[in-house]
Amino acid sequence: MSRAANLLWQAGPRGGLGVLHHRESDTLRCPKGHCRWLVPGYARVNSGKSSTYRTNVELQIIGAKLTDPRPAVRELPVDEGSDGQRLDNYLLKLLKGVPKTHVYRIIRSGEVRVNKGRAQADTRLALGDVVRLPPVRVAAPAEHPEPAASLAPAREFEILLEDDHLLAIAKPAGVAVHGGSGVSFGVIEQLRRARPQAKFLELVHRLDKETSGILLLAKKRSALTRLQDQFRERDTDKVYAALVAGVWPAKLKVIDLPLLKGLDAAGERHVRVVDAANTEARRSISIVHVVQAYTGCTLLDVTIKTGRTHQIRVHLAHHGHPIVGDPKYGDFALNKAVARTQHFGRMFLHARRLAFDHPAYPEERRRITLDCPLPAECTALLERL
Repeated sequence: MSRAANLLWQAGPRGGLGVLHHRESDTLRCPKGHCRWLVPGYARVNSGKSSTYRTNVELQIIGAKLTDPRPAVRELPVDEGSDGQRLDNYLLKLLKGVPKTHVYRIIRSGEVRVNKGRAQADTRLALGDVVRLPPVRVAAPAEHPEPAASLAPAREFEILLEDDHLLAIAKPAGVAVHGGSGVSFGVIEQLRRARPQAKFLELVHRLDKETSGILLLAKKRSALTRLQDQFRERDTDKVYAALVAGVWPAKLKVIDLPLLKGLDAAGERHVRVVDAANTEARRSISIVHVVQAYTGCTLLDVTIKTGRTHQIRVHLAHHGHPIVGDPKYGDFALNKAVARTQHFGRMFLHARRLAFDHPAYPEERRRITLDCPLPAECTALLERL
């Protein structure tokens, strides 16, 4: 590499002279007089040196690539991955490292345009829209190193259903659905690494790390929005298989108890049943059906009408029948005994059925019902009971 290519550029004040620094240097000016370079060991340009000097030094300097530090206006077409997304969320994802307050300021000021017109933060983008983005300085990659989640190993999971709009997989127990809270990566990060060509892939809902079963993902933003609307409006059917300690009372079929999220002594998330008068609690409804009674245990089907955090686990434990293997709300002595004698080291909670309307046909309401059989370790445990 030439000595000129190794020079360090420094912009001048208020658009004035820029300088390339080097040790023990003389100054060279470009032909237009807009900038100057400091070059070690060489005489000044036009100092009477031979034409060989101009060929070997001055032209090398003029030909060196200098990065223009000023960002430019960009016009970005909206692709399928951003179809239906809010403008503010689109920009926040695009402008990593830019303060959120600045993103909202350029929207309010009208500097951001959609199809050449002003837009609001909650404007929904559509496929083919063109977003005009004003010059915005984004932090250099060195200041924001690649997150550990991007180093997640690529992994595919058992597929229950897949088309152009959605993906349904059988999530194994012990795998988080996403990174965070001490977990470097989860299902979504691994799938994205396994499918680098996918323009869009997002979780529709979540399952606890310890829970196995059906997990739904969207491959288009329009599908994500419609599916999440169904979950929010309770227009889905979700059935879980749970093995609980003791004999479940056959008459107890509906659990309607409010739940309150908080933190335990260790600072970890903890959910508990509270009085209905608690204004911070959320109503939670679980429908329980006895599938089969075993010695010391009962296999249940639990249908949830609300999707609260740890809902099934807390509801069942509150009635004195915790889920076998539950590390947070379970019977810890029983868990150890089952692990030692039955070689079963997970929580027996499995999302076995999910029904929803296909997001590509909202007017026709094409109902999809997915079933996911019990994992082999759960089936083996039941056979030994």
